[in-house]
Order: sequence, then structure tokens, then C-alpha cells
Amino acid sequence: MLLFLEYPKCSTCRKAKKWLEENHNVFEDRHILEENPTREELEKWAEISGLPLKKMFNTSGMKYRELGLKDKLAEMNREEQLDLLASDGMLVKRPVLVGDDFVLFGFREETWKEKTGN
Repeated sequence: MLLFLEYPKCSTCRKAKKWLEENHNVFEDRHILEENPTREELEKWAEISGLPLKKMFNTSGMKYRELGLKDKLAEMNREEQLDLLASDGMLVKRPVLVGDDFVLFGFREETWKEKTGN
């Protein structure tokens, strides 16, 4: 089963959820603010996705800008970045789709098709 993390007010998340439903994917839906990803989950997802942590941040979000992370992230070590991501779901790039052997941050239909087999 897939795990889908979303912020319901996000238009991209709504589009991704609609795509999942239209393509008959079975998934667990999780509100990214009400149940923020844990540090352990984020660490595991970073390993599975092969992405650098900076790609897991929601760089277009207000929280990211408020904290001035554009300039600060490069100076932070991996542990500090993981702790920061785990502190607030609004910092995590969304939607997030987690499968058995993949993790996708953001919605790109072609990539989602490829990974889900749709």
C-alpha cells in the first residue's frame, strides 16, 4: 500500500490525490501537519529516494522563507536538516508518495505513473 502525505489546502496535493484515485491506487492518506513525518521516516525516505536533503524542503513555502533557509541550509549539517524537516510539516516538499521501494517528493505525473505502474 502507498502512503500519501498531503496538505489538503495545497492545490498540487489535491491534483495528486485526484490522480491517485482516478488511477485506482490504494493508499493511506496522511495530513502532513496533523501527523508530521518523523525524523526516522525522513531519514529512511532520504536513503530510499537517493535525494539530497535540500530537495526534500518546500522551498516555495512561507515557513522556508520566514526562516531564511535559502541561505542557512548550506551551513547546516545533515542532522540539523533532518531535525528541522521533522519539526514542521510545512517545511517538507509535498505531496509525498511512499511506496515499498520509492519515495517521491512533489507531483510529477510521469514519474508517479512510472513508479505506481499506472
